[in-house]
Amino acid sequence: MTLLTTILSFLVMIGILVVVHEYGHYLAARWAGVKVLKFSVGFGKPLFSRRLGQDQTEWVVSALPLGGYVKMLDEREGAVAKEEAHRAFNRATVWRRMAIVVAGPLANFLLAVVVFWALFIHGVPALKPIVGEPDQQTPAAQAGLRNGDEIVSVNGRRVETFADLQMALLESAVNKARPAIALVNGEQRELDFSNVDTGDMEDSARTLGIVPYTPDLAPVVGRLEAGGVAEKSGLKPDDRILSVNGQAIQTWQDFSKQVRAFPGREIEVAVESSQTRRSIRMTPVRASDKGTEIGRVGAGPKVDTALFEALRTEQRYGPVVALGQAMIKTWDTTVFSLKMLGRMVIGQVSWRNLSGPISIADYAGQTAQQGWMSFLGFLAVISIGLGVINLLPIPLLDGGHLMYYIFEVFRGRPVSERVLDIGARIGMAMLGTLIFMALYNDILRVLTR
Repeated sequence: MTLLTTILSFLVMIGILVVVHEYGHYLAARWAGVKVLKFSVGFGKPLFSRRLGQDQTEWVVSALPLGGYVKMLDEREGAVAKEEAHRAFNRATVWRRMAIVVAGPLANFLLAVVVFWALFIHGVPALKPIVGEPDQQTPAAQAGLRNGDEIVSVNGRRVETFADLQMALLESAVNKARPAIALVNGEQRELDFSNVDTGDMEDSARTLGIVPYTPDLAPVVGRLEAGGVAEKSGLKPDDRILSVNGQAIQTWQDFSKQVRAFPGREIEVAVESSQTRRSIRMTPVRASDKGTEIGRVGAGPKVDTALFEALRTEQRYGPVVALGQAMIKTWDTTVFSLKMLGRMVIGQVSWRNLSGPISIADYAGQTAQQGWMSFLGFLAVISIGLGVINLLPIPLLDGGHLMYYIFEVFRGRPVSERVLDIGARIGMAMLGTLIFMALYNDILRVLTR
């Protein structure tokens, strides 16, 4: 079911993004008076085809869903009847052609704004910007941040959620800045990111020392994985963990650390149930956590939901304020994406941060399982990424065509066919390299889980 959910979620997401993007091109072409011959979702063999409208535009769903295109009447691609020549794409003014190519990415940005706007009106559940105990030698620890500190602003800009806090600090880290943060109790802190290695951002928040606060949980068993090590060893719900290998256990986090530290090695666990003590021996199974071998026994804590309710908040606004917040979030995400891409190009950020279709499908499946709000939020972020990528000045992408048209504005005539041919070859090589690196990163992530 998980694999099926992942595949279906990915296809739904890609379908929405492609339709929105290409429909932007389609509407702009109609506005510019250019005839649209075909609107295709996907590439390859057509699975569904129908001609609609006065122009008998062919609407197609094809076998390979990773993309789509809008084919317009164009004298450079075939003979055009004289009575329709004025509706050819190449006959449109340069400004109209620019509007047509920009409309696709613009549609993706507008989709993100609409999604964020709807989510903010509905109310987005989130964690308060409260930090957990930072790892030693991280900027957060060196600045004196402590477990349970609540942050209200970064460089004077208010942060309402932990996600807002992460984004603000990641931007500062990429810029090697020294952000000033204000705590809810009025105290001020300054984090020094000048020496932080931001080459690999996959676990960047922990590198900075910014982790979400988790209240200490009593070492009481709440759930057991069916057929897991803990259940087979005789551990029961409501058992209290007293010690592991003779070391006293005060919190569930203590127990978890001990289990993780003994993959494939037997441990002795002292437990208490109904004032009766007993000893259990179990061997944590080996598992991998981001390339590190850890132990797991298939047990979870008994959770007091009131503890976590106090850590939650909700971003909910009226329609007007929600629109403003949606535009700000879309803008901030767009700018951050551009900065990250720029730093990848100059080598300040590792290309390992580039994700491909496998990672996107994985996240789509995860967010779909978390609920429709998480899925829509991820959809909006990917829509922004699609818009940004398509506006890059790479031949074959919308940004590459826009670059040619800008040259045309200043030169007074279109670029030559030779330039277009050379550009297409360069663009193909660049896109091929990007796709290869993204897929390589995807495969590497799967193998190192």
